[in-house]
Amino acid sequence: MALYHCTLTLHDNVFFATREMGILYETEKYLHNWGLSFALFTINYIPQPYRLQGELAQKPTYLDANAEQNLLHLNQAGIYVFPAQPISWSYQINTFKAAQVGYYGKSKQFGDKGADKNYPINYGRAKELAVGSQYRTYIIAPETIKLPRWIRLGKWASKIRVEAVKIPDKVIQNKSGDYTCLHPLNPLDLPTSTRILLYNRIVMPPVSLVSQAQLHGEYLVTKKDDWQDFKSTLTTQQTQQLPEEIYLPTGIFYGAGNVVAAA
Repeated sequence: MALYHCTLTLHDNVFFATREMGILYETEKYLHNWGLSFALFTINYIPQPYRLQGELAQKPTYLDANAEQNLLHLNQAGIYVFPAQPISWSYQINTFKAAQVGYYGKSKQFGDKGADKNYPINYGRAKELAVGSQYRTYIIAPETIKLPRWIRLGKWASKIRVEAVKIPDKVIQNKSGDYTCLHPLNPLDLPTSTRILLYNRIVMPPVSLVSQAQLHGEYLVTKKDDWQDFKSTLTTQQTQQLPEEIYLPTGIFYGAGNVVAAA
């Protein structure tokens, strides 16, 4: 198994409704690892059904072993994608017209009460991650894996560029004990042997993430001198994208702490 550092650069605005506050639909600045996993490995590793109907179309199947499309396929392939952490980001707010449906608002003609201005009564605003925003994530995968150069993500299937750097085994060592992980984590994917002592919560569907977490368990860490030597072999841009050091939990996989996934 190998550890890859990936830089994601947004070439389109990325939108997904993390929070809905009246007419404002806000996108969280973090990218969830489950959505990233589907974007990176659908078709090659995760089957994509031609059509979903009825209850299957409304039921999440992230960790459902009985569903055709699930993340457990990546466990079998030895692949795990961490959530993406923003390196640099900005927002753009766009206004859109909402559908005139009974449960949202009543359709009115211009000139009626409440419709005396020249814009629709039903509209919304989407707070989207703007073009040029950059993210960092890590992927645990076999050394023979071929990562895509471009992926599509979010409600608008936005275009994102993927740049991956394989981290040599010699710069990484395994340790056990208390440590602080500055990279966001999915708590449902942490092994039961890892205890979360303290954390900041990132509230977003389908599962809230944690950041700045203090944990106890087995983890990998970069060797300081070897890590600096490795960074010196890269381009200036790649060096700027890499962190000063890496602390990540080991034994992590999709649904590690979820009973349904293990059933």
